[in-house]
Amino acid sequence: MASKIFMGDMPELMENILNNLKNEFYSLYSCALVNRHWCLYFSEYVDFKTEVLHSLERNVLFLSQIQDLSLSSISGYSFESATKLLKILAKSFPKINTLEFNDFYSDYKPQIYHALICIIKSHDQLRRFNLTGTSFKFPANFHGIISALKNQNQSLREVIIQNCTCSAEFKVLMKCENLEILRIRNCNNVELLTLSYCKINTLEIVDSPINGSNMSLIFEKSGSFLQQLKLGAKNKMIIEDSSLLALKSFCPKITYLNLSYIEFSTQLLDLIGNLKNLQFLTLGYLYIINNDIIVEDQVRLFAEILPSTLQYLDLRYTFLNSFIVSLLNNCYAPLKKLLINRLNDEKQIKALIEFSLRNRSLNYVGINRYSSLGNNIQSQIKEYVKLVPYERIVVDC
Repeated sequence: MASKIFMGDMPELMENILNNLKNEFYSLYSCALVNRHWCLYFSEYVDFKTEVLHSLERNVLFLSQIQDLSLSSISGYSFESATKLLKILAKSFPKINTLEFNDFYSDYKPQIYHALICIIKSHDQLRRFNLTGTSFKFPANFHGIISALKNQNQSLREVIIQNCTCSAEFKVLMKCENLEILRIRNCNNVELLTLSYCKINTLEIVDSPINGSNMSLIFEKSGSFLQQLKLGAKNKMIIEDSSLLALKSFCPKITYLNLSYIEFSTQLLDLIGNLKNLQFLTLGYLYIINNDIIVEDQVRLFAEILPSTLQYLDLRYTFLNSFIVSLLNNCYAPLKKLLINRLNDEKQIKALIEFSLRNRSLNYVGINRYSSLGNNIQSQIKEYVKLVPYERIVVDC
């Protein structure tokens, strides 16, 4: 039944593959037609038989259609067939745009690394590269995989690195002149990435410590190209005052800003107030170092300086939820979407209704604790604004 579903108008090669995997239906996702692109997935559950490998090697037309390639969980069980498959792909010269390595280890056999390097070097139009290490053991040795990207220094547009310890190999990314999107998640030694040649449009660095001077240099080099920024690290401050000043000075065209684990300081308010193109703002886990600060006055100032371009404000994970009445009463930004932690008393409801009447553009309020809302609150609010679970309207860069 499963094999018949997938046959349809697909090439004869796909039928051959499905017939050889007919007793392993759980592995059918290893080959799929997605959005008119061939995406070939390899996992530890799939052991391509000799006949299938020969069919793949002979069918140049099929391989030439592969644009997105994702490899994951190459284990001892699948090592031999994985090596053969990678060699076939390296020799076939398909026009791969996206290459993903998931659950990457530093202790594969040399044949695997050699085949992966050959794949990277054999394609000069690679646009997206994603490398994800295992969360329990960050890979620190990449055996030339990252260095091979120097062949892609003109074509590469997006790089995602997760669960890795950056090595000297990563310096090759500094010479990717057309790199537009860089996402670094839960990595060590990120300071190796000074990115002196790059003009980044979208930058995400989360749970990855990086010193202020390097961050400031990235902002300076990216300049007005930088439009979307996401920074944050659990229990670690990676955003220093010098970085905020550089961001304000060199990156005036930011439209999306997401900052977590940052001080609710004068410098932060000054930055937000000077971003005249800002449309999306998310703040999380704000804290106050100076206990002498009168918090409510700062909240009022924050509400007043929000840019006139701002359409989206997410405050779910901040102490600002405790001052939501003051914030709403002093906010004149044309928000369309507001995300907060909870809505549970009459003062908050009144402030929200008054803000909606004054604002005239607010469409949705996303509630983090939506399940705790009572019918009474919904009935009071529904004619002014729609209350929804935050998942329905949350925006990520």
